[in-house]
Amino acid sequence: MSTLSDKAALKPVLQGPFRRVLDATARFVVSNPGNMAVCLLVATLLVIATAAFLATLFDLHLTTYDPIKMNIGHRLRAPSAEHWMGTDTIGRDVFSRIVAGSWITFSIALAVLCIASTFGAVIGVIAGYTGGLVDEILMRITDLFLAFPALILAAAISATFGGSLIATSAALAVVFWPWYARLTRSRVLSLKEQDFVTATAAMGASRVYIVCRTLLPMVWPLVLVQAATDVGFVMLSSAGLSFLGLGAKPPTPEWGAMIFDSLSQQPRAWWLAAFPGGALAFTALAFNLLGDSLRDHLDPAMGATDAGL
Repeated sequence: MSTLSDKAALKPVLQGPFRRVLDATARFVVSNPGNMAVCLLVATLLVIATAAFLATLFDLHLTTYDPIKMNIGHRLRAPSAEHWMGTDTIGRDVFSRIVAGSWITFSIALAVLCIASTFGAVIGVIAGYTGGLVDEILMRITDLFLAFPALILAAAISATFGGSLIATSAALAVVFWPWYARLTRSRVLSLKEQDFVTATAAMGASRVYIVCRTLLPMVWPLVLVQAATDVGFVMLSSAGLSFLGLGAKPPTPEWGAMIFDSLSQQPRAWWLAAFPGGALAFTALAFNLLGDSLRDHLDPAMGATDAGL
């Protein structure tokens, strides 16, 4: 049973940033049925990925079959009531492997976007607000990364560091952060001349205070929308690197690696590529819908403009 002191200790937390985040999330979810449906879809995918991670952590199985153990007697079986999505070349259940590998795909996307959005947003805010030589140097460095084709640069970086999942995540973070830097810089350039920023500076506020307490709170919704939209792109890019042999290694049930393993059996065993590819496409679509819904919720004028087009 909780005591009065426990409730008193929790009160500042519930009334602080955590409470504001909960309130904003609740307003977004209940704002219209479309948002509720998209959030339910994304939440379901996240629950499956979390359950798959916990199952892997404690050496359990969410499905009937072991996603790693081979069974040569069941190799290359077509989808049926016994194996909903068929089996692969060494008899492993494809459905079990897709479910077990969901947490790998989601964790890569989460790690990449947390690093890329945070680092890129900081660079963009500093460049946009400081201006002058600092802005010029930071933007030329950003342009240097943007000058290379994204997937080729990510493949080169991943191959240089051994082609593991960690190397793939780091390579994709390097590829994605310049877009966030450009995005936040353009936003800060439009904000820093506004009266409320000028007034804050005139009252003696330091640059650090203005950046952290005035500009960042107005930039993060834009970064959040972009990150939600980029989840699908990061997943597809990660799968592309695994498809090239630069990501997950056998027998890891990563979706891109599963598609790569199916090449030798196409088109006879169509299910080996169709179901992992369908899982990628469906997940990317779900997060793209979430990004669009967030954008329309945070900036209704933008949503109306898009609808008019």
